[in-house]
Amino acid sequence: MKKLKFGIPKGSLEKATIELLAKSGWRVNVHHRSYFPEIDDPEIECSICRAQEMSRYVENGTLDVGITGYDWILENESDVHMVTDLIYSKVSRKPARWVLAVPANSPYKKPEDLEGKKIATELVNFTKKYFKERGINVDVEFSWGATEAKVVSGLADAIVEVTETGTTIRAHGLVIIEELMKSNPKLIANKNAWKDEWKQKKIGQIAMLMKGALRADRLVGLKMNCPKDKIQQVVSLLPSLNAPTISALYDEKWCSIETVIDESSVRELVPKLHEAGAQGIIEYSLNKVL
Repeated sequence: MKKLKFGIPKGSLEKATIELLAKSGWRVNVHHRSYFPEIDDPEIECSICRAQEMSRYVENGTLDVGITGYDWILENESDVHMVTDLIYSKVSRKPARWVLAVPANSPYKKPEDLEGKKIATELVNFTKKYFKERGINVDVEFSWGATEAKVVSGLADAIVEVTETGTTIRAHGLVIIEELMKSNPKLIANKNAWKDEWKQKKIGQIAMLMKGALRADRLVGLKMNCPKDKIQQVVSLLPSLNAPTISALYDEKWCSIETVIDESSVRELVPKLHEAGAQGIIEYSLNKVL
């Protein structure tokens, strides 16, 4: 039997990836201290590795497919097939941003001001390339963590660090002077694996169902009963993927209306629907929207 070697990212995306796979139709069981979790699909073998290393393992064929950030693909300069973006709404709906930050009271206001200065970052190769392309001579050194503290303690003049809101950076008395890159998680495949008809089909199946599960995570279904003479008022309030579904009920004076809407709009919409004449309103969660 053919096997697809699937890489699950260790760290901040691990739990979200396993939950997403469950909603997509695959149950993953991670044993304590094991890097080879069980999955309820005999055609898939799972491995857990750091997101920073994932693209290298996919590129060299150790893994056929895996999930990692676009930032680490660029950092490793990996030659892989980009299958699809995966915006993890359970983690964040915003892309991660790699930014250039300096002390708030420093004289550095733009990247060019850092000529000859030292920059600490975990994203060394990308940072070196970024400044080289702009003709700015800087000393880039690897940071093992607590990167913001490197500037505060005087070990570096600036940092390149990942953030979403900038809150942690500001809390350390730093300011962002440039955004270098935005990064989202991506499903990537080994190029030879992608050329294999069976593996490409299997990867496509996983990608389609994961995307459907992610889309459903932001949506809910609404079902309600409505007097027929109130249909126009109720339907006019409903946003929908397409048109809402309207079905006749046993009582000919009533109908059933069903639709899919963004979860964030429920709290404002339901009272309006009730006021317009809808009754028996039911909200339910969705597993996948394809």
